[in-house]
Amino acid sequence: MAEEDRMVKMEVDYCDTVAKVIPECETLASENKLNEAIDKLLVLEKQTRAAGDAISSSKVLVCIVSLCYKVQDWTLLKEHVTTLCKKRGHFKLAVTKMVQRCCEMVPEIQDKERKMELIEILRTVTEGKIYVENERARVTRTLASIYEKDDEREKAAKVLQELQVETFGTMEKKEKVEFILEQMRLCFETKDYIRTQIISKKISTKYFEGEDTEELKLRYYRQMIDLNLHHKEYLAVSKNYFEIYKTPSVKDVEQKWKEALQRVVLYLILSEYNNEQSDMLARIKTDTNLSKLPYYQNVLTCFDTAELLNWSILKKVYSQHLKSKPGEPDSPLDKEENWDVLQMRVVEHNIRVLAKYYTRISMQHFADLLHLDLKEAEKRLCEQVVKGTVTAKIDRLDGVICFTKRKDTEQILNAWSGNLNSVMDLIGNVNHLITKERMVHQVS
Repeated sequence: MAEEDRMVKMEVDYCDTVAKVIPECETLASENKLNEAIDKLLVLEKQTRAAGDAISSSKVLVCIVSLCYKVQDWTLLKEHVTTLCKKRGHFKLAVTKMVQRCCEMVPEIQDKERKMELIEILRTVTEGKIYVENERARVTRTLASIYEKDDEREKAAKVLQELQVETFGTMEKKEKVEFILEQMRLCFETKDYIRTQIISKKISTKYFEGEDTEELKLRYYRQMIDLNLHHKEYLAVSKNYFEIYKTPSVKDVEQKWKEALQRVVLYLILSEYNNEQSDMLARIKTDTNLSKLPYYQNVLTCFDTAELLNWSILKKVYSQHLKSKPGEPDSPLDKEENWDVLQMRVVEHNIRVLAKYYTRISMQHFADLLHLDLKEAEKRLCEQVVKGTVTAKIDRLDGVICFTKRKDTEQILNAWSGNLNSVMDLIGNVNHLITKERMVHQVS
């Protein structure tokens, strides 16, 4: 067991002595006799440490650093902070109290150079010490903010990434989330998107179900929206906006929930079709607030109905209503590239509809229904087949597309066996009815 981890029984109580010596040392320091005062305190510190009086030792250590700070003797402050933390047999409580007092000094220091020196000293002496991990994290965050003010975001991101706050047992959950959100923000701003994605997974969204978490919840989901938009993961963006939409503080303000719900719908129809997207679309349709946004409700219904959509008509009808108006936040469809994505989603929707209603269709007719040329129509169909959205086979010689799914040998045999059983059941029923009629005829 390490020396500093052992349990020490207090042999002598130095509380009265400390209460008497500390005012005397403060008086000496005010008379420009700092060294004499510190020497006196160091003697007392050794006595309290040897006697196992952790509380008195804490007061002595705090007094030493406080006197150095009061007279602005930075050299002595750094020297004693470093020395006292390294002394053999020091109490964790005493070191913790001293470090906490030094952390209180950091925001009070106006000189940037002095502040940076003290922060670095504190980061050095607290490295590897679990009992002061919270203090180390806080001064590191202060250092990161200084770097950021100096427009050195990469340095700020790097220094903050050193903190694995999710493993800190004594730090409150709220403070942990704030640290992780700050790490995410700096990584995103330095364009380290992969690390941002990794860090974001350290936050459990269940935390946001508790009380007094709305502000952090909104910060988290807005940062996730920026990240998912960078990766063009529109379904994830739609889910993020849906979580914002469900937040009580947003639902209480009509303008805010309308803005959130609009983006839920727009990013949902921009996302690729899959089971998850289809399920979310069905859930959003049942929201009663959607009826207050008729154009958004109608465009959602278009994609949920098994009918062909005409891209030209759809764009003409909805282009003015789905874009942002003056004074409103930007809409996803303000960007022309997103209209191209929406056109692709319309084509994909139409392919699924055709696969549902046709078993065989000529390639030319297929292309005409999609309002595409033959080459483009074939390309879009192949993309959907590769994704597994539809099952199709193209006969190039006859120019025909077959949407029937090819069955393997086992499926064919199972179908044949099922049909044979059905036929035998029917024969048995007919035989029973014929026998019944004969018996009735004989009796009559």
